[in-house]
Amino acid sequence: MFKGFKEFILRGNVIELAVAVVIGAAFTAVVNSIVTNLINPLIGVIFRADSLDTAMVLEIPTLRGEVAEVRFGAVLGAIIAFLIVATVVYFVFVLPMNTLKHRTEQKRNAGAPDPDEPESELTLLAEIRDLLAAQGEGAGRRPD
Repeated sequence: MFKGFKEFILRGNVIELAVAVVIGAAFTAVVNSIVTNLINPLIGVIFRADSLDTAMVLEIPTLRGEVAEVRFGAVLGAIIAFLIVATVVYFVFVLPMNTLKHRTEQKRNAGAPDPDEPESELTLLAEIRDLLAAQGEGAGRRPD
């Protein structure tokens, strides 16, 4: 029972996932701080509010005489936070990794023919000729 658990915990994917969760939590704290302390006040100035949480509030009276608040500014703040996270993740992680992957594939496939392009009959015949010539040399015969 413990052996299976140990294998599960030490599997590479689980450790990578744990690291991703920890980094994600730290990154979330940074993004929340940027949105709360930098973007919210700037946008709050535009809407004449302390922060986005108090900007664009729609008050709706309820049947019990109370007031329900719909906070469009808070939603806007969450959307801005999401866009910041998505932008940073794309430009810091996804784009460099895709560029690196693309360059690695280009180096690997530098001399190989394009797999989407069918080979011509002339190319195939030349390859057959070269293979037959190589076999003839290996058998002690001279190619013509």
